[in-house]
Amino acid sequence: MEIYIFAIGILFVFAILDLMVGVSNDAVNFLNSSIGSRVAPRWIIMIVASLGILAGVTFSSGMMEVARKGIFHPRFFLMPELITIFLAVMITDVLLLDLFSTFGLPTSTTVSIVFELLGAAIAISVVKIFQDNQGVLSLAEYINTGKALAIISGILLSVGIAFICGAAAQFVTRLIFTFHFETRLKRYGAIWGGLALSMITYFVLIKGAKGASFMGAFTVAWIKTHTWTLLGGGFAFFAILFQLILLLTHFNILKFVVLAGTFALAMSFAANDLVNFIGVPLAAFHAYTISKFSDNPLTVSMAALQESVHTNTLFLLAAGAIMVGTLWLSQKARTVTQTEVSLGRQKEGIERFDSTHLSRILLRMVLRMSQTIGKLFPKWLKYWVQKRLNAEGYRPATGFDGKIPEFDLLRASVNLMVASALVSWATSMKLPLSTTYVTFMVAMGTSLADQAWGLESAVYRITGVLTVIGGWFFTAFMAFTLSLSCALVIYYFNGVGIAALIVMVALATIRNFSIHGKRAKVARDLELLDLKRVTDAEFAIRTSFENSGHYLTAVMASLDACFEGILTENRKLLKQLRRETSNIQKWSNIIVANIFKTLRLLGRRDAKRADNYSYVVYALQEIAESTRDLILRCHVHVSNQHSELLPEQKKELQHIRKCIEALLSETSKIMKDRKPFLYREVATHHTHLKTLLEAYDHNQIERISTGVSKTRLSILFYGINNACLKISEQTLKLLYIFDNTFTQNENISGPK
Repeated sequence: MEIYIFAIGILFVFAILDLMVGVSNDAVNFLNSSIGSRVAPRWIIMIVASLGILAGVTFSSGMMEVARKGIFHPRFFLMPELITIFLAVMITDVLLLDLFSTFGLPTSTTVSIVFELLGAAIAISVVKIFQDNQGVLSLAEYINTGKALAIISGILLSVGIAFICGAAAQFVTRLIFTFHFETRLKRYGAIWGGLALSMITYFVLIKGAKGASFMGAFTVAWIKTHTWTLLGGGFAFFAILFQLILLLTHFNILKFVVLAGTFALAMSFAANDLVNFIGVPLAAFHAYTISKFSDNPLTVSMAALQESVHTNTLFLLAAGAIMVGTLWLSQKARTVTQTEVSLGRQKEGIERFDSTHLSRILLRMVLRMSQTIGKLFPKWLKYWVQKRLNAEGYRPATGFDGKIPEFDLLRASVNLMVASALVSWATSMKLPLSTTYVTFMVAMGTSLADQAWGLESAVYRITGVLTVIGGWFFTAFMAFTLSLSCALVIYYFNGVGIAALIVMVALATIRNFSIHGKRAKVARDLELLDLKRVTDAEFAIRTSFENSGHYLTAVMASLDACFEGILTENRKLLKQLRRETSNIQKWSNIIVANIFKTLRLLGRRDAKRADNYSYVVYALQEIAESTRDLILRCHVHVSNQHSELLPEQKKELQHIRKCIEALLSETSKIMKDRKPFLYREVATHHTHLKTLLEAYDHNQIERISTGVSKTRLSILFYGINNACLKISEQTLKLLYIFDNTFTQNENISGPK
């Protein structure tokens, strides 16, 4: 039995890890609206969410039944078999949730735990069936297949219903309040606030506290049968309260609605999703306790797990403390939250996701459908709607810190109200909607209705939503497959299998931290480059050139690695470079956006300077495209196993490499440090490069005429040279504009 005590210990260690990776992913459910709207300082938002979590964990005792008997029938299994199932589930859950959090993709912890239990239980059930010479149909006796089907239907229901309801609610809300809602909020904001908060309060009662020990069966039944009484009473109370606040103070009642909704969703998360993290270890501990007091601990039936068990409050509070600590400290939680917030932000900007063929098709379909539907309504109605929903020049009011939020408080309150209403309704109707899916799709629906998805951003936002939805189905598939595989490994290899899986989890976690660190650094660098909130034209000009210097340093590093890759035939290096080319393009796009911001700040008062900076846009784009083309050519050539560069070509490319990197390095330092320089001295690098290219062009023609250099090799050689020449030309153009800009004021350039 000692080995099983050790297994229980491992399960509780994994429970702690699962709590951390789970909260990192699920925090987006209750933080995105408050953080996106900047309703309050982050520490206040975190305190509200933390209080919701601590309240929720004390109500979650009744939810622990799912792990013990929700997916399979424990009476058909022995204690060692259940421990095997539970170990496989926890190992898989940590791996899967940490993977999603690393890449900032929200997923459902409920779906993952259910399909992990299903996969592991099926693996052990099949083994038992074949050992006992039973038929395959007897698998239905072991597995509660209805639960898995309910979860799958819940995915589909959540996606469609939540998106449509979110879009419809936001559309109606904007028609009533418009984008300039401050005046109208004073008129009938009390009605809106009363409606929103009554929904959220009912949500707390029916969803957040339904597992509380102090709520008996009679109380729960009364709440369900007096829904309209609760909603009506709550509406009247909060409407009167908010009306008094509006009359007597200048407090924005939407802030209270958003913070209350954050508390409610955090409470619901802890009350209902805690089972996903500690339910399995507690079930394993219960199974071990039952077997320990039996005469035959390894062969005793686990039918006792069918009975309800009250979870120790200390376990719940300890789990709540870990969840709260993770919420405050986890960087991955911020990454996942940022994904959802960026997909729903009101303003355009640098998008995280690229467009895909499917997203372009869907966008075209929606545009054509909207045009067709628009023809069915009279012109006066369309004009009235367009007037009410006119968002031209609209920017959300600044948040607590004076910065522009991603979306306003009105949309944030709609997000929370609709999500609360849908989950409450689904719970009362016993429909298997997922809280994660509802909150995400409601946020996407409201952002669409709020015209946040303009023509400049819609295709990228659609790609992001499709990526997240695809990840949900991927969660179910991978949870089932990995858990099934882990269960078989543990069953057949025992301790060795467990040790191997633990090592795999450790290595995967370390690798994920490394990946997340690199992605986070890139994201921070790109965010620091953005000057969207700058109002000083001169500061924007200086910073844009400084950022361009850093950008040239990044281009030089990419070119250096690319030359190294093609000269040494290093396919892995070139493959990695090709993946990272999007970062160079994003960097360029941000600086270009900053220049557009500068042009708007300059306006017509300095048309000559504005014309100069428009050339910077072309230069940056050309450098990015040439760098991408160079890397792509080299990667394709090596991946296709084409002929290696000739020794003469390698020697010539080394000279070109030194020349282009010298130009980029010197120009980069000048722009970053704004140190004195002589333009004609820096330009000698470009002149030298052109001389080299002319000489090497004659050499290459000679190699082609003698048949030494084959077609593919010649295409590659000329492609590299041409890309380097373009980069050199545009770098020199940047330096020229920089020289003209700062010579007038700072005299940092020497005589020509």
